[in-house]
Amino acid sequence: MRFFSDNAAPVHPAVFDAMAANNALDTAYDGDALSKSLDGRFSDLFETPVKALWVPSGTAANCLALAALCPPFGGVVCHRDAHIQNDECGAPEFYTHGAKLMIGEGDGAKLTPDSIRAVTDIIANDVHRVQPHAISITNATEYGMVYSPAEVAAIGDLARERRLGFHMDGARFANAVATLGCSPADLTWRAGVDALSFGFIKNGGMTAEVLIFFKPDLAADTLRRRKRAGLLLSKGRYLAAQIVALLDNDLWIANGAAANAAARLIADAAAARLIYPTQANEVFLRVTPAEAAALRALGFDFYDWAPGEIRLVTSWNHTLAEVRPLAEAIAALP
Repeated sequence: MRFFSDNAAPVHPAVFDAMAANNALDTAYDGDALSKSLDGRFSDLFETPVKALWVPSGTAANCLALAALCPPFGGVVCHRDAHIQNDECGAPEFYTHGAKLMIGEGDGAKLTPDSIRAVTDIIANDVHRVQPHAISITNATEYGMVYSPAEVAAIGDLARERRLGFHMDGARFANAVATLGCSPADLTWRAGVDALSFGFIKNGGMTAEVLIFFKPDLAADTLRRRKRAGLLLSKGRYLAAQIVALLDNDLWIANGAAANAAARLIADAAAARLIYPTQANEVFLRVTPAEAAALRALGFDFYDWAPGEIRLVTSWNHTLAEVRPLAEAIAALP
């Protein structure tokens, strides 16, 4: 059993079915009927007019969002463990043409208004210093922690006060919404978010993510940035088909809930070994190298995260019956 990453999970059958059903002649790029339907579908989901752009990766969604919110001479406040800081090979700096990432702290990879102020308030407002222009948070975070609507709104209030753009990396947005049971609107634009990277690939998609702008005017230049970056795929209807398939009947929520339930089963068995509360589909445990080797010898694969720590990630296709042997093995560790 592999628990490396939900990026490695299979594609949901409904996604393949939707791609096959739309395997016909249609307008190229994003001129097809399915791509044109996305603004309306996501406007209904978020209960407000939005602009929705498909892109082929989460990195593309994050970086195009930041480029819309921050000029080349500005800065983006993010957590030290944020994906944009540690896992995108300088792509945010590349797409923004040089914007600086300003590093904040916080337990479980979560920023707070105070930790953001600790970064921004020491910067003198003069021509020699890069000024903050945006904030980026991840929900669920890189350590599987979830921001509540109130926590997002507290950061949103600070962003409005300081006139900063506000981006949410939602690579695991489905897992966060499934945990909270809240309206997607309450977790985003009602809390002050300007742009959302809406993840589908970790949630049963194949090659499709969505960049949501809650201020639709931000999309105009982004359409050209997407093309300039080589991200405007000629057969975009196949990306749109994946997205629509996961939106239909709230399949994206069901998939997120299934992954969360599998993670909770592991977390319940781990007890005091848990490093962070398991609020989404990532489980971080304290184990010795010998204990990690024992789990691997039983056929369970996962990442070593830090000395004495491992990460286990569950996916939409992990059933409780499939995960239970891992939970039992962890509970049986001495």
